[in-house]
Amino acid sequence: MRNFKNLIVWQKSFNLCLKIYDLTKSFPPEEKFGLVSQLRRAAVSITSNIAEGAAQPTNAHFRRFLLIAIGSSFEIESQLLISSQIYPSLQKSIAENLLPLLIEIQKMLNSMISKLIIAVSSAKD
Repeated sequence: MRNFKNLIVWQKSFNLCLKIYDLTKSFPPEEKFGLVSQLRRAAVSITSNIAEGAAQPTNAHFRRFLLIAIGSSFEIESQLLISSQIYPSLQKSIAENLLPLLIEIQKMLNSMISKLIIAVSSAKD
């Protein structure tokens, strides 16, 4: 079992989650059950799936949860791009504060997934 709090990707995802919550406070009230809810849910999903996966007994199980986490990260990317078009006042904040961190998390998750694929393949040999 891995300690998820020690994983840098979890720490960065946690930071992203806090930033998403902060950003969505500035959305109009009519987005409460739209983009706000979707963005927050997906941000929590990344950290939660990394944590849950870290507790799994095998690399194959951990990989499955990381795949869900990366899926949520791309969901956030899409929603941020939509948000920046609908609410131009958020474009700068999204482009400077969220997208670079999100892309870094995506790269880290991809790297972990690739390494776990190799580890799983090696274990079968």
